[in-house]
Amino acid sequence: MAATAAQSMSRLLSVPKLTTSLLSPKSLPSTLLSSSSSFSCLPLKFRPCPQPLRFSTAAGPKISAVISVGEKLPDATLSYFDAADELQTVTISDLTKSKKTILFAVPGAFTPTCSQKHLPGFVEKAADLKAKGVDTIACVSVNDAFVMKAWKKDLNVGDDVMLLSDGNGEFTKAIGCELDLSDKPVGLGVRSRRYAMLVDDGVVKVLNLEEGGAFTFSGAEDMLKAL
Repeated sequence: MAATAAQSMSRLLSVPKLTTSLLSPKSLPSTLLSSSSSFSCLPLKFRPCPQPLRFSTAAGPKISAVISVGEKLPDATLSYFDAADELQTVTISDLTKSKKTILFAVPGAFTPTCSQKHLPGFVEKAADLKAKGVDTIACVSVNDAFVMKAWKKDLNVGDDVMLLSDGNGEFTKAIGCELDLSDKPVGLGVRSRRYAMLVDDGVVKVLNLEEGGAFTFSGAEDMLKAL
């Protein structure tokens, strides 16, 4: 009996003590250990995992500011058909250097307001404008040169007013006057806002810039008053 009791006591004393915490990795099953590293990235609503900031070095879209009075016009190349039906190009700098120039823009050739009021008004008042010192009068539109040629012929516009094509809209974008009409069912896309400006030796002296395609103060009579 004494020997049996001694052996039982010896077995009890030989059981290792549970000195480790229940939360210790040694006390966790191997299946939990293998997945424990994924706990920190669980998408907790109250504590989302922070994401590293990523910076792009790619250049974003160029944003143009609207040209202002007192600023020099950016250079660009426009095109037109001359009296001999030859395609020509002219730069803004050549068009405005050492002279007074009126540039007026329309949203589109053959469109109602442009064809019935805006362009005809400058054709009608061309002599009066030149009598006040204007050297060149030019209409700019985001249309190709062939459309501008046909429009000029349709309205019987003489040589007093040049019809210039800004086909790719480069000049229009450079002065910040784009007009996005992509949502219109007629498919005009990006055109130019309506405006009229007086340019003296490349510098903007008067700028009558309409809201969109409105026609309120960018006509020939308005420019006559400004001279």
